[in-house]
Amino acid sequence: MSDAKIEPYDGPAGGWRALGSVGQALVRQDIPVKGARTLLSANQPDGFDCPGCAWPDRNHTSSFEFCENGAKAVAAEATARRVTADFFAQHTVTELAALSDFYLEDQGRLTEPVVYDAATDKYQPIAWDDAFALVAQHLNALPDPNQAMFYTSGRASNEAAFLYQLFVRQYGTNNFPDCSNMCHEPSGTGMRQSIGVGKGTVTLEDFEHADAIFIFGQNPGTNHPRMLGELRQAAQRGARIVSLNPLRERGLERFADPQNKLQMATLGDSPISTHYFQLRIGGDFAFVKGMMKHLVELHDAGEPVLDLAFIAEHTTGAEALLDDLRAESWTLLEDETGLGVEQMRAAAEVYRQAKRVIACWGMGITQHENAVATIQMIVNLLLLRGNIGRPGAGPCPVRGHSNVQGDRTMGIWEKPPAALLDSLEKNFGFAPPRAPGFDTVESIRAMLDGRGKVFFALGGNFAAATPDTVQTWKALRQCALTVHVATKLNRSHLVHGQAALILPCLGRTEVDQQAAGPQGVTVEDSMSMVHISMGINAPASAHLLSEPAIVARLAVATLGARSPTPWLWLVEDYRRIRDKIEAVFPDFYDFNQRVAVPGGFRLRNTASERVWATASSKAEFNTHQIPRGTPLQRARARRGDAIVFALTTLRSHDQYNTTIYGADDRYRGVYGQRRVVFIHADDIRALGMKDGDWIDFQTVWDDGEERRAERFKLVAYNIPRGCLAAYYPETNSLVPLDSVALHAGTPTSKCVPVLLLPHGGAA
Repeated sequence: MSDAKIEPYDGPAGGWRALGSVGQALVRQDIPVKGARTLLSANQPDGFDCPGCAWPDRNHTSSFEFCENGAKAVAAEATARRVTADFFAQHTVTELAALSDFYLEDQGRLTEPVVYDAATDKYQPIAWDDAFALVAQHLNALPDPNQAMFYTSGRASNEAAFLYQLFVRQYGTNNFPDCSNMCHEPSGTGMRQSIGVGKGTVTLEDFEHADAIFIFGQNPGTNHPRMLGELRQAAQRGARIVSLNPLRERGLERFADPQNKLQMATLGDSPISTHYFQLRIGGDFAFVKGMMKHLVELHDAGEPVLDLAFIAEHTTGAEALLDDLRAESWTLLEDETGLGVEQMRAAAEVYRQAKRVIACWGMGITQHENAVATIQMIVNLLLLRGNIGRPGAGPCPVRGHSNVQGDRTMGIWEKPPAALLDSLEKNFGFAPPRAPGFDTVESIRAMLDGRGKVFFALGGNFAAATPDTVQTWKALRQCALTVHVATKLNRSHLVHGQAALILPCLGRTEVDQQAAGPQGVTVEDSMSMVHISMGINAPASAHLLSEPAIVARLAVATLGARSPTPWLWLVEDYRRIRDKIEAVFPDFYDFNQRVAVPGGFRLRNTASERVWATASSKAEFNTHQIPRGTPLQRARARRGDAIVFALTTLRSHDQYNTTIYGADDRYRGVYGQRRVVFIHADDIRALGMKDGDWIDFQTVWDDGEERRAERFKLVAYNIPRGCLAAYYPETNSLVPLDSVALHAGTPTSKCVPVLLLPHGGAA
């Protein structure tokens, strides 16, 4: 671990420092040779899909198909370290709960199933059959199946997710809280209403043809580093790249490609963004509206800036949107964005001059109260010039987990469409529940008020990923049973119910040996490409089961003769599971044959064909007013005596979602520490403080609950005034449970109204 210091980083993203970081990760996990060999199989046709992000793969022409953070994820999974029964015998849960998230996961791979023993406050070994029997006992004792919550991580394969949703629906509920609820739910909601599909319409090839790429609320240098290769190539051929982000992020400024021998030899790098707009937190909606207002003004002046033929043939609602844009106030748009009219016009001119435009976005867009409206504004912008359904153009929501999109495709959805339920009933001979289930926030509420009794998690780190930490942990601890399928120890295993199990599973890098031989699993990336993943390493323990096998054996133990499904037969050969997926989902025709082709296949995307699966059978413009009475505005009105900041939570560079690989955030100049808050230097002075002082956060909310996060160091940073940034999960406790995206339910972790108090002080 580095010494604690703040030291500005002047280098590019990527480059030699990235390669050095990869080497350090392999050494730390005691796998310098094994790890290097494993990485050579990452994202290869005969290898495994990276367990990190969902950015798609190229044509596998290079043996170097991984990024720095993907390498850290692989190293963490392929580690030589082990968490055995001896480890649990030496530590009580209370002792482990006092340790850091980094320490917990750094202990290594779980090796056998364990059950919580309240008398000793320790986890103890349990046989697999006994573990399944315990879960079945609790599930079958519930008077209502809707008292059980079934969480899914985005790393679960298509095969595991399909069996999981089938088991849960045969059990009798649609309670599927999942990581989509916490990240890109607004993307799916907004785009389905606008263009009929909840996924992006572009492919990697489209990046080769785009004249302009807009990047909203996303930091690819840390969250999707392989995306930088596409952006670098686009910039080098003259495409203009427009970044909108409250923080100056190095990956959006400069990139040194580790695969470029000349750059590495000369210590060179490539510029990424041609335009960079540092708008206020939450200002994207107004900024996009300002861009469209500029286009409408040109249109009204007789300029041919709108694709009128496309609008007439393919859309509805355009006139209402244009009238709303004409009436919008430039003064209000400036106030919301923190930027001037000319900056919005400049971005609009880049858009106008480009024939083909891609719009990308991440959770800097989705984790806001008005996320759905913002996404629909981005789609409106694309529709005005026909930038959907043609090469080099379209919306591109960039997903996080490597199969989060695939899990939703497989039916991990608390609001399943009738067509899915009808197909399940036809193919499996049971009547699926039709009532909507609980999403993530609704599940927490149900556990809090006693309606949720059993919590089962297929992967993930629910306790560290969710908002309102005090309330979420209280909810989990009130459960009669909590169960976690996992590869490594994490915080959620220590925030447990009255009874608790940890069930260890195979990782993506490991050989999955079943009766028919080694098995591959499939995943779907952010651009709807489905491909197979084959592990290459020996399992970390002989006692590990695959996720599909865990689900199948749990289904047998729980459902018994009630289920007509041959669960154990299905997991003998995963091709049988894929045959069932093909039967349920028409887009997966010839599944086994097509996925055997190197690189796999792309699922149909109707919007990319200009076929609009909406109520009107056309793409729909959606008109929205500038949000008034937002949580931040209400907080500032209520606390006019204090400075109420907008806090955005984010990852460090040594982090993937809730997994902490170290305490450095190299690109932001933070080393050896995580409890920092990025703040404008003038705001520090306005508080009467100085750079390096320690503060406590306090949320400004109106439900009477006190939400605090204590002892964070002020770090002067290039960020708009009134805005703050700090790492999660340390700041999750500040996000109120009932602060969610309208119509999507996603926690609003990117805009939390907070006060900064001297450490140990009172409001």
